[in-house]
Amino acid sequence: MTRFRRTAMATAVLALVLPLPIAGVASAAPRPAPVAATATHLALPRPTGTHAVGREVLHLVDNSRRDPWVPSAGPRQLMVSMYYPAAPRTGTPAPYMTTEEARGLLEKVPQVKLSPEVLSDTRTWARSGARPEHGRFPLVVLSPGFGMQRATLTGLATELTSHGYVVALVDHTYENADETFPDGKTLPCTLCGHMPKDPGDIARSRAEDASFVLDELTRHHPAWRYARLIDKQRIGMAGHSIGGAASASTMAADKRVRAGVDLDGTFVDPVPGSGLGGRPFLMVGHPLPGGHEDDSWTKGWSRLDGWKRWITVAGTNHMSFTDLGVLAEQVGIPGPGTSGLRGEQITRAYVAAFFDQHLKGERQQLLDGPSPAYPEVTFHRP
Repeated sequence: MTRFRRTAMATAVLALVLPLPIAGVASAAPRPAPVAATATHLALPRPTGTHAVGREVLHLVDNSRRDPWVPSAGPRQLMVSMYYPAAPRTGTPAPYMTTEEARGLLEKVPQVKLSPEVLSDTRTWARSGARPEHGRFPLVVLSPGFGMQRATLTGLATELTSHGYVVALVDHTYENADETFPDGKTLPCTLCGHMPKDPGDIARSRAEDASFVLDELTRHHPAWRYARLIDKQRIGMAGHSIGGAASASTMAADKRVRAGVDLDGTFVDPVPGSGLGGRPFLMVGHPLPGGHEDDSWTKGWSRLDGWKRWITVAGTNHMSFTDLGVLAEQVGIPGPGTSGLRGEQITRAYVAAFFDQHLKGERQQLLDGPSPAYPEVTFHRP
């Protein structure tokens, strides 16, 4: 019997995963009892690096490609949040998401009695309109889980930026719930409940999205005014759930991506038999019931032909590698064992260490084996 990680579609917020799995993926847990949230202010953990964090939002249109999921919509359009090292005390606090996006998500999770304004105003530690620092920095593309907005990886984006990265956090249109565009329209998750027969089509489509974003950021006349900050020779990608699978798919298709991370995502698009050209890859996951392993990870591990690590974090679940565990605890929803804060801290530490080693050339002892600072982490060496 094939064992899968939870690369599930989750139209969820605050660590609640609704039972809308993709084909072949374990179903989600029953919906919890209603929670009367009393929080009046939510906040992500403060980034640990030395750089202040700026944020700008881009609307990109790929006129060479029709939208794969809603062809009648015309060219593929993407919303991308760009995070960049910024001058301290410039700009204004950046919201977590738009009020319309927050309202749409909370309508799908009626168990949580929280106002959209409270969710959208979650403290992110990023600032809109901040003046950029001087210099050039590695670029990391981030891809969220299916059905989930890009905002759910905000904590990881700000952490990486605080350590000297530019981050492109991508929403994949019609694959995530309630995405607001500059014209004021908030588009739904059209694929939610209408998955393609082959879920690998989503990972491959996301690889095309990621390559297009790279094209727009690195071309002669780039789509982002601060593109001069990007070191085009140092590009990585990470993602959660199917976004993690898309990291491998993107590396297989685009040699500009030098290093990749999969956060708890089944390889619905298998790692190629020929490997990833010797480029490094990190797999981070939660324990599966009965000590089983995801067959796609076992096979993918054998095909990865460069530096590689496979770690499991005890006491976590599928959502522990996103902001949702932290926010859930702040409105009174307990985590699976390891706290939401701890899950996010571990995710940030290992992903940052990975990119520091492979994009900056800074050796990271944390990646060599078990650490007393993170006893929850087990290294697999199949």
